[in-house]
Amino acid sequence: MKDDFRLRQSINKKTYMMITAVTFIIFLVFWYVVTAGGFVKAMFLPALTSVLKNLAEGTADGSLGSNTAISIYRITMGFAAAVALGVPIGILCGCFQKVEAVISPLCEFIRYMPVPAFVPLVMVWAGIGEMAKIIVVFIGTFFQMILMIADDARLVPEDLLSASYTLGTKRWSTIFKVLIPAMGPKIMLTLRVMIGWAWTYLVVAELVASNSGLGYTILKAQHFFKTDAIFSGILVIGFLGLITDRFFALLIKRMFPWDERSNP
Repeated sequence: MKDDFRLRQSINKKTYMMITAVTFIIFLVFWYVVTAGGFVKAMFLPALTSVLKNLAEGTADGSLGSNTAISIYRITMGFAAAVALGVPIGILCGCFQKVEAVISPLCEFIRYMPVPAFVPLVMVWAGIGEMAKIIVVFIGTFFQMILMIADDARLVPEDLLSASYTLGTKRWSTIFKVLIPAMGPKIMLTLRVMIGWAWTYLVVAELVASNSGLGYTILKAQHFFKTDAIFSGILVIGFLGLITDRFFALLIKRMFPWDERSNP
């Protein structure tokens, strides 16, 4: 027993999955007991059966599928745009201090601004259509992504770059053939973290001036005090977030099997 709690003691995959499954089962059983037993009012915590019934109804009438699809579209477009611009800019910041001096202070300044405060401005800039929601997700992830990718670039050992220069590589070939491959696992781990933030900002985007999406269904349910519908939306978002997280974990494992962090 003592060895089981040794620092960083690894366990086999079967044991890990069993512990995870038992944890979720205990959580659901606890939820069912406290609501069915009347320990918590339905206004604060709806019954598990009520939430499942709401999910089943949304699935049957197609509203859950359509709202989920539009939310996935918005987060995919916003996050993809942030990655397409944020990753190369972050790499440049991590490689060249002159670029860092221009970009990093601005990103440090903007990243502390609350994203919800940008929503009214985004509505002025892009209207209330799909582009507005995509821009909110983009703003929420882009500036922080630049800073994190820049840090990933700086963590590449200097000795590795020096060795490449010794072998005759030039500046840009060193970046593309040595630095970027070396920081590949770190880039993917950063994107894995950022996709979680993107889901949060998606809900922010859909809470304002929207008539579709999972965030909109939560806001609509709030107006009628339908806590079962609110919890349904929250659970779906959490489930989708878990799927995207495991997707990135699997992608990292497939792309970088030699890296010790690629086996989460």
